[in-house]
Amino acid sequence: MDIIIKENYEEMSKYAANIIAGYIRSKPNCVLGLATGSTPIGTYKELIRMHKEEGLDFSQVTTFNLDEYLGVGMDLNKPYDMDQSYARFMYEELLKHINVKKENAYIPDGLSKNPKEHCLWYEEQIKKAGGIDLQLLGLGRDGHWGFNEPGSSLGSRTRVQALAEETLDDNYNAFYKKANIDRSEMPHFAITMGIGTILEAKNIMMIVNGSKKAEIVAKCLEGPITSQITSTAIQLHSGEITVVLDEEAASKLARIDHYKNIEKMKLKYGL
Repeated sequence: MDIIIKENYEEMSKYAANIIAGYIRSKPNCVLGLATGSTPIGTYKELIRMHKEEGLDFSQVTTFNLDEYLGVGMDLNKPYDMDQSYARFMYEELLKHINVKKENAYIPDGLSKNPKEHCLWYEEQIKKAGGIDLQLLGLGRDGHWGFNEPGSSLGSRTRVQALAEETLDDNYNAFYKKANIDRSEMPHFAITMGIGTILEAKNIMMIVNGSKKAEIVAKCLEGPITSQITSTAIQLHSGEITVVLDEEAASKLARIDHYKNIEKMKLKYGL
């Protein structure tokens, strides 16, 4: 596991974008797992810049998003602040700015009439695409990935998940409050890739910023593996793992000096 500590959010985002760009350049038809939330916005902005200014080509790339609210779907006729679907978020923050093909950008369908069947279909599409080459992840305040709330099985698959109160609070403040939508009216269920699904990605990159996440970052990376903090499953992954943090998010790591020294030594020896 490579733990990379950058000075600030901007540097963290650029580093993460460069890793993603490297996968695309080395394998133009790669399969990327994408995340929503405020953390990856900077990474997506840098990828957009690289596409527009450096010709980074997404035309053969396939993408799979982690999750979507149940009962919500993108409506292009609504303004962004009135459409809180993750599909809309991805369209506004990344997809409409790059040349990825519409049919190759998969997002769980929150309006599916048969969510359980849709979850099985979603898993099958990932398999048909050859599996995910690189899965991008953020980190919830309680240590969850996607909508895999505390207590989720570490072997779980794509499924419908009830949302925890802390997740509802975070997402309301981030997305719904500004649209003057009452908290009681926001979705209380979501479709999410499972932890088992995520762990099948060939490689994982997790990005985290801010002091509010520092304690949970330490538990995720240095604490015991537990279904109460679903992201601790990162310690079980056998592929290449890159964790990119800003200084604030890394501040409570017990071995922070060790991680920084490893990064320096790798640079020195070209590893």
